[in-house]
Amino acid sequence: MTLEQTQKRIKELTASINQHNYNYYVLSNPTISDFDFDMLLEELQKLELEFPQFADENSPTKRVGGSITKNFETVKHNYPMLSLSNSYSREEIADFENRIKKLIDGEIEYVCELKYDGVAIGITYKNGKLFRAVTRGDGVQGDNITENVKTIRSIPLQLNGDFPEEFEIRGEIFMPHKVFEQLNKEKEEIGEQLYANARNTASGTIKMQDSAVVAQRKLDSYLYFVLGENLPFTTHLEAINKAKAWGFKVPLEENNFIKKCNSIDEIFEFINYWDTARHQLDFDIDGVVIKVNSYNKQQELGMTAKSPKWAIAYKFKAEQVKTKLLEITYQVGRTGAITPVANLQPVLLAGTTVKRASLHNADQIEKLDIRVNDIVLVEKGGEIIPKIVGVEATQRDIFSQPTQYIKNCPECNTALIRTEGDAKHFCPNEWGCPPQIKGKIAHFISRKAMNIDGLGEETIDLLVDKNLIKNSADLYNLRFEQLFNLEGFKDKKVQNILDGLVQSKQIPFERVLYAIGIRFVGETVAKKLAKHFKSLENIRKASFEELIAADEIGEKIAESILLFFENESNKEVIAKLEQVGLNFSLSEDQLANTSNKLEGLTFVVSGVFTLFSRDELKDSIEKNGGKVSSSISKKTSYIVAGENMGPSKLQKAQELGVKIIDENAFLAMV
Repeated sequence: MTLEQTQKRIKELTASINQHNYNYYVLSNPTISDFDFDMLLEELQKLELEFPQFADENSPTKRVGGSITKNFETVKHNYPMLSLSNSYSREEIADFENRIKKLIDGEIEYVCELKYDGVAIGITYKNGKLFRAVTRGDGVQGDNITENVKTIRSIPLQLNGDFPEEFEIRGEIFMPHKVFEQLNKEKEEIGEQLYANARNTASGTIKMQDSAVVAQRKLDSYLYFVLGENLPFTTHLEAINKAKAWGFKVPLEENNFIKKCNSIDEIFEFINYWDTARHQLDFDIDGVVIKVNSYNKQQELGMTAKSPKWAIAYKFKAEQVKTKLLEITYQVGRTGAITPVANLQPVLLAGTTVKRASLHNADQIEKLDIRVNDIVLVEKGGEIIPKIVGVEATQRDIFSQPTQYIKNCPECNTALIRTEGDAKHFCPNEWGCPPQIKGKIAHFISRKAMNIDGLGEETIDLLVDKNLIKNSADLYNLRFEQLFNLEGFKDKKVQNILDGLVQSKQIPFERVLYAIGIRFVGETVAKKLAKHFKSLENIRKASFEELIAADEIGEKIAESILLFFENESNKEVIAKLEQVGLNFSLSEDQLANTSNKLEGLTFVVSGVFTLFSRDELKDSIEKNGGKVSSSISKKTSYIVAGENMGPSKLQKAQELGVKIIDENAFLAMV
């Protein structure tokens, strides 16, 4: 063959093998024998080996694996990979619908689909080719496992049809039951310990260093969420059907894996069907996901810091088992909160061995009358965290005594306190209780806070135990020789820590505010406070009335902020952190793009825009002192309307006399 003929044959074989993979793994409708398929693949492998210049980076020969990845690159998600809020009853689904109806007008159409119990993945395609696959990680960034994902034959390497130039599709990777059972059978034959469950095995497999081993494990997937700019559809269901046409394995209406619903009754028909039918599937599901179908309405509803407001997961009733409660111990968190823990006789539950379960607080212990040596009923809350849900009181020893909740901290022996409205007891010895000190510093260095390279919780524990640090500010006084003298600390590790501390001085104010660990001030609240007050000094000087006047700052948060700055130890740490050069105010660049031009005004954003994206428009409103609301009321000052504004919104605006402006008029205001 000539070079031209060889190149042409490689393209023909690639296209043919991709189509046969799709027929077999996505459509479950093979049109060729396994032997004939292997012959095609063998021919392509030989040609690519002889003429590597013609081999495609996404060739189907990559499916067999072979590349070794020692360290997976950390990649930031283009779109945050949020988790879903969970529900367990019809009442909670009704509450979800009521919350939506308060925020948006008009009829609401839902889509129900299976909640796959696997490993979340986000896959980016560029020009129809698989470009990158990233794990969920912490939701902000994950691991690049592209080479391993290429071995999963139900995930296309090359798309068909009228796909966008670039987009991301998300879904779940899982191990089919038959594959899991065969894997355990092989381990049993050679006398090795069996894998606990398919979900954990899939999770471990997808992070293996050798992609050839990943290929042998025969992982599978379902993909169910398309993200990108200017996508060619207006509803979630339309997106799923389009993704199928491009070559993805997606949930289909014809096998009832996905269904459009218009009422709670229809939603629960789907839920009740799959609560029983799930046992016939060759993969695990642990519930059903309910989503608002319209993309416009999804955007209008928006997100919280942790989850979308337009979707919720309904979790099937958890598996329960009985076991013996051996001991109750108590843990101290970074805020001083005491959590009682049940130490159990080990028992298998939902595929994993359970030895411990949370008892939550004193009220829970009293309510269930939980006692040491009781036979207790354990289930997994959301099938993740074990919890005790009942006690077999009839099997209790007649000499059994009620549990006396501890009165003193198990770590520092300080008398515990419990204020009105708090579910938990607290240790008030904030700067003298070792777990609190370690917890505060661990929070300070965490990824979403100061993100200091080289430092982890184990290192923090060691530094506190060696009396090298007593608070977060002490980190910045660490010297090379102090760290180098610790066991296991080499030149490179020590230098990484010191460099990470220097780099952390560039972290913006809102993250520093989150890092210092004021109770109830999470990521979102920290951003709101930073935007409103511009500096820590302004927050420190603010009165209770000034604090609650800020957007989304309630009485509980305001009281917590005031208490934080009354504490002398907190004030000392903040002063030291300011001295080392952390950002305790918005930067000049951040301030340059802000104003008070829209102060006191509330805006509702609706429709599609040309000068801004919807998020950019909302951001501009907030940066100029305005407030964004998702629903129209008498308090609404303006509606910024783009194309396709909802007719019900328009009607409500006219009824209330709310002024409607376009994006050009808004631009003139700022």
